[in-house]
Amino acid sequence: MLTIENLNQYYGGSHILRNLSFELPMGKVTTLLGRNGVGKTTLLKTLMGLVPAASGSICIEGRDITRAPSYARVRAGIGYVPQGREIFPRLTVAENLEMGLASRPSGSTVPDRIFEMFPVLLKMMRRRGGDLSGGQQQQLAIGRALAMGPRLLILDEPTEGIQPSIIKDIERAIRQLAETGEMAILLVEQYYDFARSLADHYLLMERGEILMRGDGDSMDADGVREALAV
Repeated sequence: MLTIENLNQYYGGSHILRNLSFELPMGKVTTLLGRNGVGKTTLLKTLMGLVPAASGSICIEGRDITRAPSYARVRAGIGYVPQGREIFPRLTVAENLEMGLASRPSGSTVPDRIFEMFPVLLKMMRRRGGDLSGGQQQQLAIGRALAMGPRLLILDEPTEGIQPSIIKDIERAIRQLAETGEMAILLVEQYYDFARSLADHYLLMERGEILMRGDGDSMDADGVREALAV
C-alpha cells in the first residue's frame, strides 16, 4: 500500500529523519512507537505533505507522491487523524463528518459503518463538535477520516487523553477496519498495551531511525516495552 524508501528530513541543521525505509501492507495494522522527540510527528507531516521531504521517496500503491501537495495525497487515498483530534468545534457533528466527503464525488453520503462503529455520533448529529467530550471528539475525528473512504488510515496517538471505555471502542473499530482488508493502518502510539493489542507489525523509532521492527506478536519477546523505557 505505502512504500517509504530512504526518507530524510531536516529542521535547520538537525537531521530529524534518517534514511527511513518501510512498507505498510494492506489489511494490516502497523504500529509506530517511540518516545517524544524521536521524529514520529515529523514523519507524519512528511507523509501528509505538510513539510517537504528532503530526499527519498513516498509511494502509495506504486504511485510516487513524494512531491505531491497534501490535497493530492488525500485524493490518492490517505486519511489522517491528527494528534489532538482537530475537529471543527463550531460545526455540528454532521457538518464535521461531511467535511470528510470533500474528496469524494458529488452526492456522496457519510458511510453507515461510521455510525455502526460509533453510535454516539448518530445521536449527536446536531450538536457542535466543541460540545463533545474528548473521547467523542476522537471518535468524530476518526469518522471524518473514514468518510473519505481511505486506502491508508493514519492515526496519531488516538488514545491521548481518552477515557478507558472509549479506548476500548476505538480499539474495536480499528480491528474491524483492518479485518475488512480495505485499507492499511498506521497507528502512532505511546500506550504500549494498546499498540501491542492491535499490531500486526511494529516499528520502533529512535533518533530519527527505525531501531527495531517485527511482527506484533513478537513485541514482548523483542523487548519493545523495555526499549521505550530506556
